[in-house]
Amino acid sequence: MEWKLVFTGLAGLLGLYLVGTVLFRPLRFLIRLAAWILLGGGLLAVINILFGQFGFHIAINPVTVLTAGILQLPGVVLLVLVNYFFVV
Repeated sequence: MEWKLVFTGLAGLLGLYLVGTVLFRPLRFLIRLAAWILLGGGLLAVINILFGQFGFHIAINPVTVLTAGILQLPGVVLLVLVNYFFVV
């Protein structure tokens, strides 16, 4: 077996590894962000179901879902406090 072929194969594998790593990181971030957003929307829906009978409602829109999704439980608490103190 020629050394050129071995080095070419190893260089190709290294290049494939680097390209795969560069392309996979943003995809992994987007998958995590989508999961966080779904969880945040679910938390807002649970809050609306639990406290809706008392007249307490948090609008589910892109801003509130992103806030609840990225910040998780502290974001939901923040939205509840903002809604309680600033929304009549």
